[in-house]
Amino acid sequence: MNRPVRSGLLLLLVGALAVTVTIAWQQWTRTTLADAEQQLQARQFLAVLPAQSYDNNPLHSSLALPAEQPSHSRILAAYRATLGTTPTAVVLVSQVQGYAAPIRLTIAISADGRLLGTQVIDQQESPGLGGRISDPQVNWLAQFANRSLGDRWALKRDQGDFDQLAGATVTSRAVIEAQQDALRYFDQHRTLLLGAPAHE
Repeated sequence: MNRPVRSGLLLLLVGALAVTVTIAWQQWTRTTLADAEQQLQARQFLAVLPAQSYDNNPLHSSLALPAEQPSHSRILAAYRATLGTTPTAVVLVSQVQGYAAPIRLTIAISADGRLLGTQVIDQQESPGLGGRISDPQVNWLAQFANRSLGDRWALKRDQGDFDQLAGATVTSRAVIEAQQDALRYFDQHRTLLLGAPAHE
């Protein structure tokens, strides 16, 4: 076998080996990357729940949603958290129109109808203004924890109970409306969402 043919075969063999190793690496890492992405999404979705308040994986308990939607926002998904066999909370995924684009939130509501926490999972609001709704240093969403439907769900400037995010009136109002909608939705569909009558 002459030298150019041997070189060509060697080059072909090295190329085939490189392609095989690349494909094998992609197959091996695809599952790992998908698992890591699912774990990140789970942490993001469940960050609104107190750690000791559930022992199931709520994301495995996706609930059927009633066709009826709130007036200012949309409920995209609902998940039930349980401790043993007792429902402790519901996590609603809500979408509301912000100033620049839709804002997606996870909103956790306890079995007795109190808002446990809210977290932004997607937003395109103006940086330095409405975009600060997800800034942990500003922590604007903390003021809504432990609130219920009986509170005045509006900005203080609109005779409500809540502070505005400075320079972001539209964003502030949208998020307040989404949380109030979520509480109303929970109240209207409590039995369906909890799977049993709530214990107060």
